[in-house]
Amino acid sequence: MIKRFISLEWKQFKRSSYFQKGLAIKILLIFGALYFMTAAFFLGIGAFFMAEEFVKDVDPFVTINNYVIYWFLFDLVFRFFMHQLPVMNIKPYMIIPIKRETVIHYLLGKTTISFFNLLPLFLFVPITGVLLFKGYAALSALAWLVSMLGITLCNNFLNFLINKNNVFFYSLLSVLAIFIGLEFYDIYKVSKPLGVAFYSLYTQPYLVIIPLIAAFGLYKANYSLVRSGFYLDGAISKKTKAVTTENLSWLDRFGSIAVFLKNDIKLIKRNARPKQVLMMSFIFLFYGLIFYTQETYREMPVFLAFASIFVTGGFLLSFGQLVPSWDSEYYKLLMSQNIPYRKYLESKWYLMVVAVAISFILSTPYIYFGWDIYGMIAAGALFNIGLNSFITLFGGALNRVPVELNVKAKAFSNTQGFNPTQLLIALPKMIGPMLIFYVPYKLIDFNAGIIALAISGILGIALKGVFLNKIEAVYQKGKYKTIAAFNEKK
Repeated sequence: MIKRFISLEWKQFKRSSYFQKGLAIKILLIFGALYFMTAAFFLGIGAFFMAEEFVKDVDPFVTINNYVIYWFLFDLVFRFFMHQLPVMNIKPYMIIPIKRETVIHYLLGKTTISFFNLLPLFLFVPITGVLLFKGYAALSALAWLVSMLGITLCNNFLNFLINKNNVFFYSLLSVLAIFIGLEFYDIYKVSKPLGVAFYSLYTQPYLVIIPLIAAFGLYKANYSLVRSGFYLDGAISKKTKAVTTENLSWLDRFGSIAVFLKNDIKLIKRNARPKQVLMMSFIFLFYGLIFYTQETYREMPVFLAFASIFVTGGFLLSFGQLVPSWDSEYYKLLMSQNIPYRKYLESKWYLMVVAVAISFILSTPYIYFGWDIYGMIAAGALFNIGLNSFITLFGGALNRVPVELNVKAKAFSNTQGFNPTQLLIALPKMIGPMLIFYVPYKLIDFNAGIIALAISGILGIALKGVFLNKIEAVYQKGKYKTIAAFNEKK
C-alpha cells in the first residue's frame, strides 16, 4: 500500500500543469539544501573544537549541550515558516476503499521524510563522530545521538500541532526571545540547567527512552487530531462566518482608485496569506539591527544601504511582488469591468507608498544609532517609493502564478506566487541602491552617497506618470495570458 501511495504522489507531481515550474524550483531548493547540509556538517565537525577554544577549563561537550536548546528552538521556528505539511493531500484518498488508519499513518510518516529532519543528521552525526574520536564512551555517545534525533522528531510532530494553532507559535517565539534576552544581558543563564539535562542524556544513556517516548506521544496526539477530522463532509465543508461590513469611506478622498484600495484592505484583513505577509513585513523593521549594531558594517557602509531598503521595504518586497496574484481568484471578473488598468496599478502603488511611509515612521528609534543611519533609512524609503515600487509592479506583470488567499505560504513547499523571473527582478531592487550609494560615497563621502540615494528616489516619484504608462502597456499586452494562467488549476 505504501508503494501505491508513493506511485500516486509521483504521478500527481509529474502530471501537474506546473510540472516544469515545480521541477525548476525543486532543483534550486536541492542546491540550497545541499548548501545547508554541508554547512551543518562542517559545523558539527568544528563544534567541539570551537567550544574547546572559546570556553576554557570546561568540557567542550558540556558547552555544546548548554546551547543545544537554541538549535531546537530555532529549528521549530524555522519549520513553522518553511515547512508545508501535506495535510490537504489526504482528500483524494477519502473516497476510495482504503482504511483511514493506513492513510493517516502514511501522512504522518511522510512528514518525517523531509529536509528538516535530515539536516540534524549532518550536525549531530559529525559531533558524535568527534566524541568517539576523542575517546568518549561509545554507548553513551550513541545514546546521546539517538536522543537528539528523537527530539528532532518531537519538533516535527510539534510543528504539526503548532500549524493548527498560532497561539502555540507565538508563545514559542516569546519564550525564545526571553531566553536570548536573559542570556545576552547575563540576567540568568537559561542554557546551564537545560545543558545539564541534555548532558545527562550522555552520562545516563538509559534516559534515551524519554525523547523517544515524547516523540511517540506527539505522534499519537497528531494521529488523534487527524483521525478526529478524517471525514469527507468535514473536509469539504466550509466554515460559515457572520457577515460584517466595514466603513472605509475615508478612502473616498483618493478618487477613482478608492474602490481598489478598499478591496485590498479588506483582502488583507480577511485572508490568512495577506495577514502572514503583513506580519512578515513588520519583522523587516528589525532587519537593521543585524547591520547597525555591528562595527564591522560601519566600515562597509554599502551594506548599510542594503539594510536601509529592507527596514522600510518589507511590505513592498513581500506584498508587492505578488501583484496581481493577490487578485487571481477573481481576476477574470475584475478585468471584465469597465475599469482603467492604470487605476488598478496606481492603487497598488499608493498602497505600497503608504506602507513604506508607515514603516519609516516606525523606524524612528533607529535615531539611537545616529542621524547618519536614520538619514540612510530615509534615503532608502525614498528609493523604495520612487524606484523599487515601480520595479516591483513591473515584475508583477511577469508573475502569472495564482495565490490561494487562505493558505499560508511555506517557502520550501508552497511555491504559490513564486516565479523564477522574480529572482531576476529582485536583483536591481537589492543591488541598485548599493551601487547608487557606493559610487558617490567612494568619490566624495558618506553624505554624498545618502544624497544620491535620496535623489534617485525623488526622480522616480517625479517620473511616476512615465513609469506607470510603461508598466500599464506591459500588463495590457499580457492581460489574457494572465487571465488564462489564473484560471488554470494546479
